[in-house]
Amino acid sequence: MIEVLALLVVLLSAVVWNYNLLIKNRNQVLAAWSDIDVQLKRRHDLIPQLVTAVKVYSEHEKATMLAVTELRSKSEIAKHLPEKARVENEIEAAVLRLAIVAEAYPDLKADENFRQLSENLGEVEEHIQYARRYYNGSVRIFNTRIQSFPQIIIAKSFNFQPAEYFEVEDQAQRNSPTVELD
Repeated sequence: MIEVLALLVVLLSAVVWNYNLLIKNRNQVLAAWSDIDVQLKRRHDLIPQLVTAVKVYSEHEKATMLAVTELRSKSEIAKHLPEKARVENEIEAAVLRLAIVAEAYPDLKADENFRQLSENLGEVEEHIQYARRYYNGSVRIFNTRIQSFPQIIIAKSFNFQPAEYFEVEDQAQRNSPTVELD
């Protein structure tokens, strides 16, 4: 009787320990996504300022600036991770095009406000890349854990679902954008 009770205590302890480990990993994924979200917000806050700075120098580049602004709005309403990732990848390419357009205007490149915005945007892009790598690493750990024995038993019992990676879905977006200035 004592052996059975001891075995039940050990099994229950193992279940509780593994469950808590899964919760910890799931929370790490959520926190990592929050880090990405913070960086995306920083990027979104810089975009209107950058668009305004470029607009002063390049009235005929309205299409590029409009595209960046529209993508920013799409990203803010996107709720599902793959959709948000797709839009954010488009924003990244559009902001790059906007920066390349700015290269055509020496006065703009010399503008202190524009230089500061460009530096800030570069820092944000680096932070986004780091946050994406951290998030995807957290997702990999969590997904591996819920698919490994014995955690798979607990994960299925408590309906843990795999997390989605933040990745490029469109193969064309994996290639460097081509920008043509007329």
